[in-house]
Amino acid sequence: MRVVLGVSGASGAALALAVARHLRQVGAAVDLVVSRAGERTLAEEVGPGALAELQGLATTVHGLGNVGAAIASGSTPVAGMIVAPCSMRSLAAIALGLDDNLLTRAASVQLKERRPLVLLAREAPLTLAHLRNMTQATEMGAIVLPPVPAFYLHPESVADVVEQIAARAVDLLRLAPPVSRVWNPS
Repeated sequence: MRVVLGVSGASGAALALAVARHLRQVGAAVDLVVSRAGERTLAEEVGPGALAELQGLATTVHGLGNVGAAIASGSTPVAGMIVAPCSMRSLAAIALGLDDNLLTRAASVQLKERRPLVLLAREAPLTLAHLRNMTQATEMGAIVLPPVPAFYLHPESVADVVEQIAARAVDLLRLAPPVSRVWNPS
């Protein structure tokens, strides 16, 4: 079981590490591609060693400009892709089919092959362009999962929120039994 993890330059870089950890927990091999802005955001928000830690969780690390990588082809079997976090720039490129780097090309491959593509779209407030791009990506088969806290689960820390959102993203790929916490009404 192989999953592509794309990391773009939106705020929420901790989500990338949490998603990678959850993917490894369910036994997935992780193909990682990180944008230049994603590298910067990882360093700014998580720390200078964050990129190395993330790469250590990956099975294969691909360069952003390597559009000839295996994950750029639909003939390469993968279970799906998560972009965590997903910047509005990456969302727009995916929604418009602008395969201008490996991250956006790999996302387009998921759509054309009808595989799951989960976008943790991160921005606030949203412009009409953002909303239209989310609609267009959804109409093509992507799942837009804004990293919104599940307050009903009573998270005790930001780390709890990050872990729950990351686990939910992995659950949407349907690779294994759910790893996220579920609501149990009393």
